[in-house]
Amino acid sequence: MFAILVLMRSRWGVAIGAAVLAVLGLGLVPAAQALTAPPTRAVTAMPTFTDADGIHVVSVQQLDPRQYNVSVLTAALGRPVNVRILVPSDYATRPATRYPVLYLYHGTSGEASDWVNLGGAEQTTASLPLIVVMPDCGFDGDGGGWFTNWVDTTTVLGPSQWETFDIDELIPWVDANLRTIANRDGRAVAGLSQGGFGSTTYAARHPDLFVSAASFSGAPDIDYDPVVAAGATSIIDATEVALDGVEPDAMFGSRVTDEINWQGHDPTDLVTNLRGMSLWLYTATGLPGPYDPTPPNPEAMGIEALTHVSTLGFYQRAQQLGIPVHLDDYVYGTHSWPYWTRDLQEYVEPLMQIFAHPPAPPSTTSYQSIDQSWSQWGWSVSLQRPEAQQWSYLTDGRSAGFTLQGTGTACVVTPAFYRPGSTETVTMSGSGGRSTVRSTADSSGHLHLGVPLSGAGVPGLLGSLAVIGVPGVPSWGGTTTVTISPNGQTSR
Repeated sequence: MFAILVLMRSRWGVAIGAAVLAVLGLGLVPAAQALTAPPTRAVTAMPTFTDADGIHVVSVQQLDPRQYNVSVLTAALGRPVNVRILVPSDYATRPATRYPVLYLYHGTSGEASDWVNLGGAEQTTASLPLIVVMPDCGFDGDGGGWFTNWVDTTTVLGPSQWETFDIDELIPWVDANLRTIANRDGRAVAGLSQGGFGSTTYAARHPDLFVSAASFSGAPDIDYDPVVAAGATSIIDATEVALDGVEPDAMFGSRVTDEINWQGHDPTDLVTNLRGMSLWLYTATGLPGPYDPTPPNPEAMGIEALTHVSTLGFYQRAQQLGIPVHLDDYVYGTHSWPYWTRDLQEYVEPLMQIFAHPPAPPSTTSYQSIDQSWSQWGWSVSLQRPEAQQWSYLTDGRSAGFTLQGTGTACVVTPAFYRPGSTETVTMSGSGGRSTVRSTADSSGHLHLGVPLSGAGVPGLLGSLAVIGVPGVPSWGGTTTVTISPNGQTSR
């Protein structure tokens, strides 16, 4: 049965109301050296912050030798937000050195400065060759944006396209302004509470961007388990109404008509996208631990119990599907800053080892998405279908071919596997039959293929029908297997 938490606004990670508590049966090295490489553009020893990638710099404050606060404005959000940045202590004295980046997210009702002021981030990373980027994940300490492009772009908060800001704009802006290792091997993401959802949803939706992801008392399941989904719906509705001052369903849409949108952003539904990434989960049951006052805070106990269920649900599904996850369930602890401070301290040591020896990307590409167009691991898929959001799956993607499941027809652009100008034999097999075509690689070595899928899709509500707790399948779609001859290939 559910227990209801009192609505409150605090500076620890989640400030929520009507949150579903636990249910009966709850039991459900040394720092690596930064890489040095010749800079690809003129650089100065000290950081400079200028406009790039849709971001306008409003102001810059240097708060101490390592710490900067940059106020930025973007059309994706419609109003300025802050980005707190920590650079390595030797950043100015090693102008030829490029550094890995940790994107670190706060929780509900937090702000960009939280990890510095409350979480010890500056002290924890003082000796590390690491850039830490901590953006606002909401406006002026409100409930936060839940790391998604809002369905309703007309609320009093403006467009609230948080994923566009964090992924499409902030990451390339950081790479343009700082001496970063600007690829997957030099980039990680982590967050607490709502920010733990953010770190895992971004990792699952954009796995080619990050080599590691971590969640501290996070919510990596907001949909897959029906009981957890009910609690997540209550929490997010409360965030919208009581903290953000907007109507319910503004973020992800209605569970009735937009359930597929919830699924398409849920890390547990998308867990197969995370193969090859180093994943770290930190959680406790909400029972008082060594850092709690006497008497302990009941809200901090209840919220941690809730995120514990969400974290374990994600972990269990990952285990079932053979996806390695490092789980630290320390049992005794509440939803409060002393534990997240310790979580970060424990995470950064293995993180630096991961940066020094990054895991190889998957040998073949498999990726699932509800988006009409997506690009991952060098593959680009654009689908023509009646509904903007429906499931598609690309599996076993390699130079010899791939399988695509979905509805409508797809334009697939392969990675640069082939000799530019070479003509390849492409065989497509599906329920509609078998056909063979010749396709010529473009000047960069990509093939551009039109792939028919047997299902035309069903327009309207039924076309995007999705059920909580049922992983998405393109029920009215088809499957096409594409085989590509080895002629002219430059890699496997």
